[in-house]
Amino acid sequence: MKQTRTLDSHMPVRPRPALKPRKTPRQARSTATVDAIFEAFVQVLRSHGPRRLTTTRVAERAGVSVGTMYQYFPNKQALLRAVIERYLGEVADAVEEACRGHMGRPVAVASDALVSAYVLAKTKDVETSRALYLAAAEVEVTELVNATFARLHEATVRLLSSTPDARFEPVEEVAFFVISAVTGATRVAVETKSDRDALDQFRLGMAAMCRAFLRDAAIVRAGPAD
Repeated sequence: MKQTRTLDSHMPVRPRPALKPRKTPRQARSTATVDAIFEAFVQVLRSHGPRRLTTTRVAERAGVSVGTMYQYFPNKQALLRAVIERYLGEVADAVEEACRGHMGRPVAVASDALVSAYVLAKTKDVETSRALYLAAAEVEVTELVNATFARLHEATVRLLSSTPDARFEPVEEVAFFVISAVTGATRVAVETKSDRDALDQFRLGMAAMCRAFLRDAAIVRAGPAD
């Protein structure tokens, strides 16, 4: 009878590397240290690529000891995850701020603001965005990506629910399509375009596409009675 080998019988189990930071900076000095480490990480990533990136190189670029860096991040994977988490958080913050600032605006204006906020956040430093896309393959970031998408989706639902000239049913599905289209297309643009004019044209084209979709998907609200 053929034996089935299980993980806990004869095969050694390799523990997954810890991906959470060891501690969260609370004092201004600690925050500045982590900021320097993050900036150094991006610089080394862009100059050496994810495969040749080491904690030693990052520490040297940041001007801190490896021991100091390990006080915050137990390994390279944890540092990479933390950098991606901050990056995605900044993108989501930009979109949420744009949505809050355009609540109650006509759908075309609101849509343009949403699209521009996301694309500009992703392309303001396109080389860094491209490098982080490549580096993300080195660590498990599905949870971070899903959480960011959820924030973008929620902000879009609120924005589209507030437009005075159109309503959407179901608004959650309409918002899902918009965010999926914008995030997916922007990744392709980041990975294939470097010229600022080309990226600006992409942003304008993406905005026009989303406007057209929302115009087609909208149920026009009745105007005030005469």
